[in-house]
Amino acid sequence: MLKLIVLGAAAGGGFPQWNSAGPGCRRARAGDPTARPRTQCALAASADGERWVLLNAAPELPAQLAATPALHPRPGPGQIRHSPIAAVLLTGAEVDTVAGLLSLRERHPFALYATPPSLGVLAANPIFGALNPAIVPRRELPLGSPLPLRDAEGAPLGLTVEAYAVPGKVPLFLETRDEAEPGEEGATIGLAIRAGEGPAAHFIPGCAMMTEALRIRLRGAELVLFDGTLFRDDEMIRAGAGPKTGARMGHMSISGEGGTIAAFADLGVRRRILIHLNNTNPVLLDDSPERAQVAAAGWDVAEDGMEITA
Repeated sequence: MLKLIVLGAAAGGGFPQWNSAGPGCRRARAGDPTARPRTQCALAASADGERWVLLNAAPELPAQLAATPALHPRPGPGQIRHSPIAAVLLTGAEVDTVAGLLSLRERHPFALYATPPSLGVLAANPIFGALNPAIVPRRELPLGSPLPLRDAEGAPLGLTVEAYAVPGKVPLFLETRDEAEPGEEGATIGLAIRAGEGPAAHFIPGCAMMTEALRIRLRGAELVLFDGTLFRDDEMIRAGAGPKTGARMGHMSISGEGGTIAAFADLGVRRRILIHLNNTNPVLLDDSPERAQVAAAGWDVAEDGMEITA
């Protein structure tokens, strides 16, 4: 059975974002129970509840690990150091997916999986040399082919992952023009992960649009955790939080004719969960009309600490 733990459910900046005085962030900062804080997006996955794979490494990773007992050290006799983390998979090379890697530099062996574009970003930045490749081997994640996951020593973890390209763009810090730049194939990916012969869970924290190929892949899926960054395409502009639309940032909106609710309406996905939620998104607020709208459409909203089985 596949076990998943949501380590973080928010988009870049978290919720509340450190420099935001928006209404939702003010409520979260004040301890409003209907505006629960969330850290930046990451999951943990396991087939046995003992060895875990992280899906992305958020900047808040140390706090996420501290808040998750399943990921606490469990050393054997005579040991002082241990971690159940056996591997890390990256869905891209944005700051909020890779910064947490630097908190895993204390000579603990794990395997690091990513597509060639993401591995290239890590290789081009010498700070990631803090993860000694002799201890943390970097392994290429192919597109469109199921790959059994293994730890740093090559032992199987009971999980198989298939990575596939989804529409997106290059990481923000690599943009060179005012327009959004599409990334090369593999720059933005979704993951289908399964334990043994069980059903696949899809993790797609960033997606610019629903394509026919993606519709075919997701039709009838057991579980999809999908990009819920913005409720409306112009949400950040309306809120005075920034000049960019969701489309400009490489994220499809939840509402609207071409939005996520409409795109999934006839796909027959059994469980749908919105994740990677921007601090301006009203679905973060339990009492908002937008939250009621997504619930009526059959969607859950991810929270830090949420445990899921598939």
